[in-house]
Amino acid sequence: MKNIERITLNPNIMGGKPCIRGLRMTVGTVIGLLASGFATDDILKMYPYLQQEDIIAALSYAARSGVYA
Repeated sequence: MKNIERITLNPNIMGGKPCIRGLRMTVGTVIGLLASGFATDDILKMYPYLQQEDIIAALSYAARSGVYA
């Protein structure tokens, strides 16, 4: 899956948690926002450095890893 390349793991960023493109935005944060009822457009407005593909990548990563299941 191409989008999964947007997820990075670096022990020096956010304690090694999966992040979006090396930013200090974790997959867990994105998933939590979606689970709380925020729409994708809302998240993109709150965090303008994110892109639609980042949210898709976070969902894909969470689904594939099973960590957030």
